[in-house]
Amino acid sequence: MIRTGLILMCILYNFGAYSQSKKAITTKLDQPKLVVGIVVDQMRYDFLYRYYDRLSENGFKRLINGGVNCINNHYNYTPTNTGPGHATIYAGSPPAINGIAGNDWYERSLGKNIYCTQDTTVSGVGSTGEAGEMSPRNLKVTSIADQVKLASGNKSKIIGIALKDRGAILPAGHSADAAYWHDNGTGNFSSSTYYMEKLPQWVEDFNKLNYSEKYLNTTWETLYPINSYTQSDIDNQPFENTLKGEDKPIFPHKYIAGKNTNTIIFAHLHLAIQ
Repeated sequence: MIRTGLILMCILYNFGAYSQSKKAITTKLDQPKLVVGIVVDQMRYDFLYRYYDRLSENGFKRLINGGVNCINNHYNYTPTNTGPGHATIYAGSPPAINGIAGNDWYERSLGKNIYCTQDTTVSGVGSTGEAGEMSPRNLKVTSIADQVKLASGNKSKIIGIALKDRGAILPAGHSADAAYWHDNGTGNFSSSTYYMEKLPQWVEDFNKLNYSEKYLNTTWETLYPINSYTQSDIDNQPFENTLKGEDKPIFPHKYIAGKNTNTIIFAHLHLAIQ
């Protein structure tokens, strides 16, 4: 089963430095200056229509009605864990080729299990311990972000952002300018020395807002009255975990400080999809 996560990757194009003829400039106008790739784990295709009446006009409805909707795509491998999923979607090749066979796997050459983005040659930036020892070195192919970087003569800017390290790192590829992920130990967004030696000021400023602690001290209510969710499954599934202090995994959820922040955030996303 795919573990819940959220990924956002931005690809910025910079065409200003190109020396072009008038004809070439016309061609370049057809190329976007910003491309945003979003992956929402566990959001099945049928949810687009199952919850269509709850989607906003400038959100998913705009993408469905004004974009290209591919309805016949399939995973040609198993298991569909998040690590292989991120790598496959953005590299266009299956785990047998891209090298990301799972979130973790046994590496015979090392005689031990390794994590998909594990890299002991780097250290964390703004993180603690092994949480920062991450990079795309285990990815054996290029991602679409790498190809954009090559096509632009290294002028494009590639940034990966996710709650989990693998969600930020694998789609952004080997040549990303930065990748940021949530450190469960500190509650902050962090990176590794593969990308930088110090966090940018805007990341430092965001971390100082302390959103993790703020969410830990709130009650999570449904956006609409609970009885109006007629297309959703029942609000008590055997595969759901309770949060600290709860008897059942049902709304409303009262967050209690001290519970693993990552667990709470991902439980939030998982339940929200149902």
